[in-house]
Amino acid sequence: MDATWQGRLLDIFHSQKKVFLSGITRDNPFKKAQLTKLRHALLLHKEAVCEAMWSDLGRSHHAVEQAELAPLLNEISFALEHLDEWSIEKKAPTPPLLGNSESYITREGYGVNYIIGPFNYPLYLSCCPLIGAIIGGNTAIIKPSEATPATSAVIEKIINSTFDSDYIHVCQGAKEENAYLLTLPFNLIFFTGSPQVGKIVMAAAAKNLTPVLLELGGKCPAIILDDADPDVVVEELLASKMINSGQTCVAADYLYIDRRIKAVVLAKLSAALSEHFQRAGSNGKIVSHAAYARLEQILATSQGEIIWRGESDPAQRFFAPAIVDNVRFDDSTMQSELFGPIFPVLTFDSEQEVAMNVNLHHPQPLAAYVFSRSLQRARTLIDAIPAGDAGINALMLHAASHYLPFGGVGSSGMGCYHGEFSYQAFTHPKSLRVRK
Repeated sequence: MDATWQGRLLDIFHSQKKVFLSGITRDNPFKKAQLTKLRHALLLHKEAVCEAMWSDLGRSHHAVEQAELAPLLNEISFALEHLDEWSIEKKAPTPPLLGNSESYITREGYGVNYIIGPFNYPLYLSCCPLIGAIIGGNTAIIKPSEATPATSAVIEKIINSTFDSDYIHVCQGAKEENAYLLTLPFNLIFFTGSPQVGKIVMAAAAKNLTPVLLELGGKCPAIILDDADPDVVVEELLASKMINSGQTCVAADYLYIDRRIKAVVLAKLSAALSEHFQRAGSNGKIVSHAAYARLEQILATSQGEIIWRGESDPAQRFFAPAIVDNVRFDDSTMQSELFGPIFPVLTFDSEQEVAMNVNLHHPQPLAAYVFSRSLQRARTLIDAIPAGDAGINALMLHAASHYLPFGGVGSSGMGCYHGEFSYQAFTHPKSLRVRK
């Protein structure tokens, strides 16, 4: 950006504030028109999106359509169908002491939103919050990730060619631009990324008393009890851990397996990886050479035993999957969220120790998963592990439901969205008393 970029962003911020205060963004017909425009723009630029993500992340056109475009289009359709229902003003009871009056609860947008997108699902995780901002009646400035430059450029083209900058605007940038934007008195900040950066965002927001929604990460455990179905376990692990080369916040980060079933599960997992992911590049790219080097360093310093490893291609950032057995909680693979196709394997002998160890070493994950043929046993464990979300015999795809809130708790985030929960996240309840 040139020397005047701060001034231009400040002008856009003030113009968006004026548009919000004009009231035009708050009417449902206006919101629906904007959602329809966004849907048209996404379809118009579908090929450009796919090509950009192949360049940035090595993802096939099919993978991009399934994991980015289709969920966005479905979210738009769901919002268009239900917005009128969600926004109905609700009549509330009035206590006798308030006399002859009526009480209502309506919902109102916050104002100018700042949406900070991540690199791992750069289109979906920038535009899905935008859908929430639109249906909430807000305006928005979006900063997509600088780590996926080709995709971020396409996002900028999609948004800035579709909407006026005084309503929705995409700006490019890295730490400097983000630091400046965080000084502005936004009315709501939505951030998806690491807990470390989430703390920076929250600290900056506190200076303006700006509310935040933080979608962070953590180490999501896949707890495998002795009565689990090994075939289901492997099917779910491959479907979640291998998509996008493991760069998915709700993927199983590590396996915590009952010793009595471990050999069977690892044998089947090794065989499945050999069949489908032996070749370099079959599961996409790691986002950067620095991120690739970090994963290699984690493997090199692990005290566990690497029992399976595929073919890597460092020059192309194709990181081969690896199974690391006999891992302890103090291992290099267990220090932070991996965000890569490494399978650390920890072993337990007593079910009683599982929740205690998860809660002690990596508390409040974004999601906790349990595999068992006994729903009662699985539910007992799930209820003993505080987490943003959870799954029994199923990984990750709870995040694809319009009917479920998606979000973390504690170090994995605050606030939730998707479907009606996006409408609630991007609005606040406003009480109204009318004296008759």
